[in-house]
Amino acid sequence: MAQALERSGGYRVLRRLEPLTRREPPTGVQLRQGLFVDTETTGLDAARDEIIELAMVPFTYGVDGEIYGIGEAFQQLRQPSKPIPPEVTAITGIDDAMVEGHAIDTQAVAAFAAPAALVIAHNAAFDRKFLERYSDVFNTKPWACSMSEVDWAGEGYEGVKLAYLASSAGFFYERHRATHDCLAALELLARVHPVSRRTGLAQLLDRARAPSWRIWAENAPFDFKDQLKARGYRWNAEAGGGPRAWYIDVAEAVREPELAFLKAEIYRGEIDLLTRRVDAYDRFSDRC
Repeated sequence: MAQALERSGGYRVLRRLEPLTRREPPTGVQLRQGLFVDTETTGLDAARDEIIELAMVPFTYGVDGEIYGIGEAFQQLRQPSKPIPPEVTAITGIDDAMVEGHAIDTQAVAAFAAPAALVIAHNAAFDRKFLERYSDVFNTKPWACSMSEVDWAGEGYEGVKLAYLASSAGFFYERHRATHDCLAALELLARVHPVSRRTGLAQLLDRARAPSWRIWAENAPFDFKDQLKARGYRWNAEAGGGPRAWYIDVAEAVREPELAFLKAEIYRGEIDLLTRRVDAYDRFSDRC
């Protein structure tokens, strides 16, 4: 019936996500252990809000960007110090009754994450900040982001939210529960995408391995804020450290042209600018 609907041209059928099957890697492929993580929290501020659910899914991948197997997931709930806001329950389905009396075992988390050569999250800038406050093991790992380090737009996808990507890829899953989000993202990373003819993971690894630079536009004239924002600069209000200033992250090849732009168009003269080399060990962290 599903095939008949699709052949008619009038319908598009979404299929339920099926777990990836384990397969043998080709001879000679170097294998690594990865860890996909997802958190559900009481809010967006890692300094004030709390984790209420953590899922971690281990997977085996090759340096060639292929995923060869997925292991058993780690998933635990946690009762926060304050009631879960109704808007969070509406999104996640997690309420106070579900988490009552539950705690996440920090020692178990550290032991589970220890073998990982790489930690990935869909929006690592969010999850990394929460998890580094929860367990020191996440401070020691290189991180990558399946949302920002794959060129989804270039592959023809509309938007980068996990649900949009899954729908465009032709499958659906139970959204906003941590384990299911991890499995959906791994499915997208494992697939070969239409434009590049490469897996999402291969693209992600290329970007994660390349260093970048964070450039701070300290004391930039207020009149140029819209120009900076349009160019991709973001405002830092000291919530995660660093100066109260506009900043941008650029590839190494773009560093000098970006500094030249700031000197010529924003400051209108020579000026010493704060820059910092960033790699996967501190990218998406407050340490930037």
